[in-house]
Amino acid sequence: MSGVDKRGKLEEQPFACQITKDGQVFIHWHGRQIMVLKGKSAEKFIASIEQADAQQAQLLMARVTGHFKHGNEKRI
Repeated sequence: MSGVDKRGKLEEQPFACQITKDGQVFIHWHGRQIMVLKGKSAEKFIASIEQADAQQAQLLMARVTGHFKHGNEKRI
């Protein structure tokens, strides 16, 4: 994975996910909720993350969130 995460940002493990009983997936970045997956996309994500180690899980969450940061977010 060294070629994918050249800056080493995923080593800090900024992403986390929470899977609910009804099959929804909440994805968090540095403790803030940034995405909710439902339906088939949630099922596909759950199947993928169950077989992933910690580094692969971080990469999977980064890929599924896409480019959610564009520089115009408010800082609190």
